[in-house]
Amino acid sequence: MSDADSPWLIVGLGNPGPEYAANRHNVGFMVADLLAGRMGGRFKAHRSRAQVVEGRLGGPGPAGRRVVVAKPMSYMNLSGGPVTALRDFYKVPVERLVAIHDELDIGYGALRLKQGGGDNGHNGLKSITKSLGADYFRVRFGIGRPPGRMDVAAFVLKDFSAAERKELDYFVDRAADSVESLITDGLERAQSTYNT
Repeated sequence: MSDADSPWLIVGLGNPGPEYAANRHNVGFMVADLLAGRMGGRFKAHRSRAQVVEGRLGGPGPAGRRVVVAKPMSYMNLSGGPVTALRDFYKVPVERLVAIHDELDIGYGALRLKQGGGDNGHNGLKSITKSLGADYFRVRFGIGRPPGRMDVAAFVLKDFSAAERKELDYFVDRAADSVESLITDGLERAQSTYNT
């Protein structure tokens, strides 16, 4: 399979289990769920220790790009293992890998798309970068900084506040749109439309 034939691998980062489902740290899973819904697919267990759905995104029928949307079923800090296994199984070049994750250093709901760079202390990115290098795309979903002296780990593992939840669906929808734009229009056009 040539690079042109290989699918995009879109990975939403989060922690498995119902107790984490609504956490700020799980916004990557939320975006992945929405993308799966847009594809009309359902997640299925994959031998890579991830849930996956295969289909097309970014346009009707054959105009859409072939994609695998995945949610690693390891804890966040071990995401690199399942992502590497998926990359190997689907033969995806690293420049067709997109990680969707929460980002402390940008305001709530803001998006930043980029390729490469550091992990900014994000354990999911740290694990993926250790396994695959840093050249993959990131869709960074702003969750803001913790209030006062609240511990960062406690903040990211808390559910979105009631005020945040009022706008969460809109922001998750916009993040999903940005992923579709990234894979069809390229990074620069997606950045000019969605980076806020």
